[in-house]
Amino acid sequence: MARLAQTAGLTDIQQEILSTVRDFVDKEIIPVATELEHRDEYPQQIVDGLKELGLFGLMIPEEYGGLGESLLTYALCVEEIARGWMSVSGIINTHFIVAYMLKQHGTQEQKDHFLPRMAAGDVRGAFSMSEPGLGSDVSAITSKAVKDGDEYVLNGQKMWLTNGGTSTLVAVLVRSDEGHPEGTAPHKSMTTFLIEKEPGFGEVRPGLTIPGKIDKMGYKGVDTTELIMDGLRLPADRVLGGVTGRGFYQMMDGVEVGRVNVAARGCGVAQRAFELGISYAQQRHTFGKPIAQHQAIQFKLAEMATKVEAAHAMMVNAARKKDSGERNDLEAGMAKYLASEYCKEVVEDAFRIHGGYGFSKEYEIERLYREAPMLLIGEGTAEIQKMIIGRRLLEEYRFQG
Repeated sequence: MARLAQTAGLTDIQQEILSTVRDFVDKEIIPVATELEHRDEYPQQIVDGLKELGLFGLMIPEEYGGLGESLLTYALCVEEIARGWMSVSGIINTHFIVAYMLKQHGTQEQKDHFLPRMAAGDVRGAFSMSEPGLGSDVSAITSKAVKDGDEYVLNGQKMWLTNGGTSTLVAVLVRSDEGHPEGTAPHKSMTTFLIEKEPGFGEVRPGLTIPGKIDKMGYKGVDTTELIMDGLRLPADRVLGGVTGRGFYQMMDGVEVGRVNVAARGCGVAQRAFELGISYAQQRHTFGKPIAQHQAIQFKLAEMATKVEAAHAMMVNAARKKDSGERNDLEAGMAKYLASEYCKEVVEDAFRIHGGYGFSKEYEIERLYREAPMLLIGEGTAEIQKMIIGRRLLEEYRFQG
């Protein structure tokens, strides 16, 4: 049992789930992660194991075949999985965001149709907001849906789609001007569509193409792709919630879950980096003693452990706030911002402790060093988080003059 990043107040069921996931990570993920990552190979055997554990249904209600667990339980599981290999946590993250959006905003028919198969892991979810020219500016989306009889025709190009190839259900945000006159605020003229597709690359259904995997510095194994819609036809019952114009709010609700997830990933990667750093510091000798006995290294280990603890506490707080039904954009933004920044710093300190060996692909810290930067960008950059935090603080501490 790790001594850092413990969570008070967990139920026996939560502790049992986490213990099972931790054992799986130690036995099935950590021993093979670096080899698979270097080959950029999709971890099918690991994913199959997660499916057997029931993790694809962790947050899906029991009435749909899931475990009905909280966001906190999910985040703590993500933390454990990311400690083993961050890419695996990415495989389940987008799946859970789509399942959460369906649970919160879907019609009853949509819930009945998708959630049982998502809980079983037979349907894998992905979601798509970003486009090649917009980055964090969601209001600049140009992909469009146009009503044509009883169907919608979608056109446009989406970018940075995690699980783009392996997923079979994509929640995609596009502009839909139907019923929204010119001059309507951009966020009020966006709609989320549910696109069912075959796994793989190329034309995965008429009008929908997944060109191939984007080659990345890190975050390998999981497939990151583009998505091109060219005359893609969807029935009206594939509008999430059955009503157009609500897509922005639905996506932002899902992104709050995603930001807690990214914070949890940062915690997991940082914890693994600390473990590697403190272990190596006790094995490596310089000037006649283990480098862990040098004050400079002890200071570094102390700072790393403190950052791991602080990030974990903020992540847990954000998850519990969301579970309570309260607004948590402030807490989620703070947790995502702090955990991703601290993760980068802890990984770099562990890298420095390894010295020249940290630069070798034989050592696990080399992989973590390439993975940590993705967390600085995913689910909104640090600058975006600061904007969210700053605006919320001004709401809470409005000057009364």
